[in-house]
Amino acid sequence: MDTLSYKTISANRETATKEWVVVDATDQVVGRLGAKVAKLLRGKYKPNFTPHVDCGDNVIIINADKVKFTGNKWNDKVYLSYTGYPGGQREITPARLMAKPNGAEKLMKKVVKGMLPKNRLGAKLLGNLYVYAGSEHKHEAQTPKVIDINTLK
Repeated sequence: MDTLSYKTISANRETATKEWVVVDATDQVVGRLGAKVAKLLRGKYKPNFTPHVDCGDNVIIINADKVKFTGNKWNDKVYLSYTGYPGGQREITPARLMAKPNGAEKLMKKVVKGMLPKNRLGAKLLGNLYVYAGSEHKHEAQTPKVIDINTLK
């Protein structure tokens, strides 16, 4: 019996197979969509997932302005940030964030960032996320494949 065949294979930057994926966010609940996108960015749906390597896909989210929250979270949910100065804690609701320029992109990036690791790898993974408010994106040259986010678990 060859015991070397039972070695665990770890992916690295060269052996990772990264793809381009388009996700349509129309009528999707923000938190559930963010969780699935975070798993796509990390590569957890792949059989060669390695926790310390960027082996996930490049994800393009279109129609980010058509997402929804359950309940009254558009006005009740609060995102906190801190400027670093005394009395510098700021709060914003998702409704006020969506009213700003590029608000849909900022909202989705904020949601997905909270579901990624809080280290250098998480920051690098967030760079693989591209969010667009409309149905058009500028990544046609990468020939991304469209996936149905509802089929993922």
